[in-house]
Formats: sequence, structure tokens, C-alpha cells
Amino acid sequence: MRRLALIGLDCVDPALLQELLPCLPTLSELVAGGTLSRLRSVDPPITIPAWMCMMTGKDPGELGVYGFRNRADRSYTGLRVASSASFSAPAIWDSLGKEGLRSILIGVPGTYPARPIHGLLVSDFLAPGTNSDFAYPASLRERVRSLVGEYSFDVRDFRKKGKGQVLEEACAMTRQRVELARALLADEKWDLFAMVEIAPDRVHHALWADHDPSHPRHDPRGPFRDGLRTYYQLLDKELASLLSDLPGGTQVFVVSDHGAQPLRGGIALNEWLLRKGYLALKEEPAPGERIEELIKQGKVDWPRTLAWGEGGYYGRVFLNVAGREPEGAIPAERYEAVREEIAAGLEEIPDEEGRPIGTRVLRPEDLYREVTGIPPDLLVYFGDLSYRSIGSLGHGAVQTQGNDTGADEANHAPYGVFLAHPAVEGTRDRSLLEMRGLVLRHFGLGEAGPLPPYTPDEEKAVEEHLRSLGYLD
Repeated sequence: MRRLALIGLDCVDPALLQELLPCLPTLSELVAGGTLSRLRSVDPPITIPAWMCMMTGKDPGELGVYGFRNRADRSYTGLRVASSASFSAPAIWDSLGKEGLRSILIGVPGTYPARPIHGLLVSDFLAPGTNSDFAYPASLRERVRSLVGEYSFDVRDFRKKGKGQVLEEACAMTRQRVELARALLADEKWDLFAMVEIAPDRVHHALWADHDPSHPRHDPRGPFRDGLRTYYQLLDKELASLLSDLPGGTQVFVVSDHGAQPLRGGIALNEWLLRKGYLALKEEPAPGERIEELIKQGKVDWPRTLAWGEGGYYGRVFLNVAGREPEGAIPAERYEAVREEIAAGLEEIPDEEGRPIGTRVLRPEDLYREVTGIPPDLLVYFGDLSYRSIGSLGHGAVQTQGNDTGADEANHAPYGVFLAHPAVEGTRDRSLLEMRGLVLRHFGLGEAGPLPPYTPDEEKAVEEHLRSLGYLD
């Protein structure tokens, strides 16, 4: 049975890839002998949960995972960081393992802490370091160190580093990831190989304005105007070495979980809710004060608060409903009316010049085949994701210049890429949720039934790492 290599490149955008293909001989060769199409991400189009949606074939509502942090209960402080224990639906490798097929996984977001699989697993960028439970079996941890030294899971604190340092560390991380992959593929029996490289996402966030003339902060003479090209050429060279090691006839998929676009600014979600009377505080917030800290310090006047929000790539609005939240202020019969009112107001927020920005406000029941867990009451794509949602308050304005957690030049876009070599079923746009079925069909398997969830490993303290990356604001 032919092997399959699924190479994930986080945040690779189809338009950017097409632009750079002439200087990327490896990827160009794959395209020439295969098919390249757009891959529609899930809503929201962010790393977690998108990669595990791809691997399970389940949408965020079915998984009950709507972002890096999710409400564990109806309290006001119940946000918990998503981990491998958050995903109980069977992933591709679970279904293959039941059939005796062996997988090697490296860096797939949503696999930390490492859980048992039939094969080898080196988990993702949420691992806080090499002393954590980042590998299965546990003996693989020392083997990784012996093969590549101190393993790099991510470009740490990338929003607080200079552009040159981000680029340098991204290139070094990609070289190391491919080195590890080549060593494991050479030494181990495998049927499925799946690797996700997070570096493109980090380079996009740091260097997009230097590359994209449409970006409001673009400088055509800037010292990093060729930074994205430099990284992609390094990535292409590393892919050449990886692909050269694969056995003849291996089916190759190159996929991304979402795309990228210029970050044009930020909208201070809680600032707007406060000004419109939906959020009530017991005292004026300090400049840049986080809503999470205000909640923890008891500074939110809950009996007078109808809604509060979370920042990030997209905005999440939670309503304070009587009988549902501890100090709910919205009568149950008023829920839909208040939700509609807030949605309409959010869609009307203009830019700093008073011009419309095309915000979309979405309802979970309209997006998902099933809604589980505790979803946001509203998902907000400010400027259709060209503006970031700013969760902190005290900015003196609803519109901000960008990200309040550090330097940032890109936000996510709904389409990633799907490259198949040899070609697979034409060139039409696809859904990220199709990938699981394509892989299983490659191995002659239909959709497997649900597996019982693993006993969760103790969730590790990764929240500070997420905060350093700018995911929590």
C-alpha cells in the first residue's frame, strides 16, 4: 500500500504561494505534476482548532473547540487552554492505527500533551519545552535531543522580537524540523507521515508589510522587503531534501490551515461594549487593562453587564444571560433581541475616518453542523478579519493601530492551499474538512466509527506561553 506524506505549512496563502512559485523549484515541480487548489478553512480560521478539524473531519462546533481558549463552564473565569485532551474525536492516525497502519507525526497543533498512537508523535508549538510530555513514546524525547539537540517548537515571543531575529529563528527551526523528520522517516516503519511547520505563520505576522504593497505600513525600500521570499526559498530547499528521502510512489499532500492578509488595524471590542452600555465596570480601566484581569479583580459590575468579549484574531462576544451565567442580566426571553442588537452595532463600527470596514458577525448555530461545549454567542470578523479584535480597554478609542500584544502585520484569511502530487480528483476549491476522508480513502478505508476518548494527561501550564505569543489579549 502506498505511503502518504501530509506536509502542513501553517498560514500559507494561495495568492502568496502563486506569486512566489517562480522562485520555488520544489513546490513548482509538485504543482506541475499534481494539482493545486484553494482549501477553505473552518470558522474561525485559526491554527487551533483548524488543524484538528482537518485531522478529525469535525467542525469546531462538533469538537466544542472555538479557539486557543474556551469556556469550560458558565462562570466568568472558566476559560481553559485547548490541549490534546480537548479533542476526543478520532483523528486520522487513530483510525489508521486500528487497522495496524503506523504513523509518524511531528508538530501537528492539538497533539500536546502527547497521547499514545500506533507510531511516533512529536507534539506541537504549545509544548512549553523539552522537559514536557512532548513525545510518544516517552523514550522519543531523548532520541529527539540526540538527533537534533535542543528542539525548537516555535519562535518564542515572536511579536516582541525584531524582524531579523524572527526570520533567523524561523529558518533555523524549519531546518531542524526537516532534519528530525528525515531521521525518523529513515529509521522507522511508517504508512502515514504528517508534519506541520508553524514558521510560515510567524514570518507572515512579522514581515507581511515589508512584502505586500497593499499593506498600509508597506515600505518598498525597507531592509526586509525580501524577507518572505528568503524564508520561502529556504523552506523550498528543505522540502526538496525531505521529499527526496520519501519512497517512490509516495502520495504527497501539501496543505495549509488558513491563509493570510494585511492587518489594517484593531477594534477594541470591550471598549465598544463599554461605551454602548453593554459592559459595566465598577471603576475606569487603566490604559491597556485586560478584561480578564478586570474580571479576576471583581471590577466588572455583572448585574448591569449584558455582554463582554475576548480579543484575538477574531472577536468573541459572550452574553450575560439570567439563569445561565451566575449573575445574568439578560432575561432569557430577551436573548435573541439583545444578540441581534449587538451584532448590528458591531457591523456598523467604521474605521478611524468613518468609513465602513465590512465587519461580519456570525452565530454558531448558523456555522456548525452541531454546537457542543460552550461557544461564543457571537463570532466577530472585524473588517472580515483584516482588523484584529482587541480585548483590552482604556485605549481612549474604539479603533486602534493594530495588535495590543506586540508587533503584528498580518491576520488570517479563510483560504489555505491544497497541493496533491500525484494529482487527486481535479483542481476545484476544497474544504479543509475533506482532508480526513481523502487520506482514509487513500488507504482503502471508509470513515471509522468514534473511538472512546483517551484518559486525559494532566493539562500543562501553557497559558503564559500563549500570552507571550500574543494569542491571549
